[in-house]
Amino acid sequence: MRFVLPLLFGLAGFAVLVSLGVWQLQRLEWKEGVIDRIESRIGADPVPLPEAPDPEADDYRPVTLTGTVSGSPLRVLGAWRGGTGFRVVAPVETGDRTVLVDFGIVPLEGADTGLPVTMLEVTGNLVWPEESNAATPAPDGDVWFARDVGAMAEVLNAEPLLVVARSVTPPAGPAPAPVGTGGIPNSHLGYAIQWFGLALVWAGMTLFLLWRIRRRTV
Repeated sequence: MRFVLPLLFGLAGFAVLVSLGVWQLQRLEWKEGVIDRIESRIGADPVPLPEAPDPEADDYRPVTLTGTVSGSPLRVLGAWRGGTGFRVVAPVETGDRTVLVDFGIVPLEGADTGLPVTMLEVTGNLVWPEESNAATPAPDGDVWFARDVGAMAEVLNAEPLLVVARSVTPPAGPAPAPVGTGGIPNSHLGYAIQWFGLALVWAGMTLFLLWRIRRRTV
């Protein structure tokens, strides 16, 4: 009887920890599938700007448009890939529509945020970034702290539609920062290794306890 309860407790704990590790491997497979789908969509051939894009069906869809900047840009402060700086978001009039275009990043100081007034050809991806929440500071003039597409569209008299530029012809001042999957967290393999490691430690502690009990009964 002295062995039964510790053994059952050890087996139950080991089973729970192993199941958590297996679950994380399943999550890893799911996340890799999501990333693969996003990458395939990002790399597809660009299409003309859809008339009524859907945030789910058209997220990351490559598009192309031709137009002119029709208003003063907004600057979005943040730590982006490549360092800290301002993303430059401006309204672009294309045909009978005005949409938001994220032209890329400029440094915090010493960079010209002005955009060409000539006709521009923009190739990029439609995105609906979820960067704004209750803790996001309110905009300070033309400086924003998240790409809040709806609020920006109201300020700039544009559709709530954001194109993140991959290339701009002729080149604009900001350095394009195209969308990618690098910012999508995928730590499930590390979590799985941790759970499996804890399972091995638990098994070792259980065996040690059983050994101690056996020594006391000999």
